[in-house]
Amino acid sequence: MIAEYALIPDIFDGACYSAPAVCDVHLAHLKPVLLEEALVRDLAGGKWSAYVSANPDRWHQRAKELYKKLVLQRRLRRARPECAGLPATDAEWCVEALASNRTDPLSGIIAGRDIAAAFTAEPKIAEIEKLSSASWWQNRGPSKRIRRDIADYLGRLRLILGHANSLMFIDPHVNPERHGYGEFLQLLVPAASRQPTPRIEIHRVCYVGSPQNRVFPDWPSIFLKSHWAAALSLLGAHAEVFIWDDFHDRYLISDLVGIQTPNGFDVSHDREELTTWTRLSRNDRDDVQREFDPAARRHKLQARLRIGSPG
Repeated sequence: MIAEYALIPDIFDGACYSAPAVCDVHLAHLKPVLLEEALVRDLAGGKWSAYVSANPDRWHQRAKELYKKLVLQRRLRRARPECAGLPATDAEWCVEALASNRTDPLSGIIAGRDIAAAFTAEPKIAEIEKLSSASWWQNRGPSKRIRRDIADYLGRLRLILGHANSLMFIDPHVNPERHGYGEFLQLLVPAASRQPTPRIEIHRVCYVGSPQNRVFPDWPSIFLKSHWAAALSLLGAHAEVFIWDDFHDRYLISDLVGIQTPNGFDVSHDREELTTWTRLSRNDRDDVQREFDPAARRHKLQARLRIGSPG
């Protein structure tokens, strides 16, 4: 649901394009993709971002603006060094990116004209001026068909759970005592295990059952006594639980991306059953986040509690 790219520094250098003005056009095209649906790998243990920061005179103005937004929006994901020594040239950064890709596969590597020409045998490398012809770029899309099992959920959400600063699991039926949610804790653990721990929220409605036969369980007691609370405490982490009067749609909302999840986060007995997850636009993601802010009063909050570590 979110991609990860390596950027070779030459794409920030107007002199590495067929014409300086072309740099502005292609970076303008790349910007919304990077800021709405991707992370950028901070190669060599963060030395990539240090290199970009240390050479501002080399970069096109639009490149400097883009890099600043990547930093501010926390879209740089640090990766361990793979090659000996600090890369000092664009070609060496490309070698580092390829080595990093072998350890942890990237969605793609975006390079300037000369570097791409020097690595034509590498399918993960695409020239920024010909990016639209790369198969991995063409395969981008706002939705994914996925199996309703926890392994597929974790695979699709790996980068989000591992890097997001805030996570809102919005599902009217999420329930520690319901069999279909028996594996939901596995979605919390990757985020809860990080330091610092991101903000984790769980949102559900106050009732169970059909409109004619609704019952209203003691949700604070159910969540506080659950194995979810115990597991979060062992990790030294916590989640906030919000109980609302009513809502229907299901989402995962984070500071990196918003995803509509039509069937929520339970799993199916039929491991071949599919559902379709859809990435939201930035505006829609922000609106859903506001919808579930108690201050907005777009739903009536019935209860709010913290489960896990009190810290």
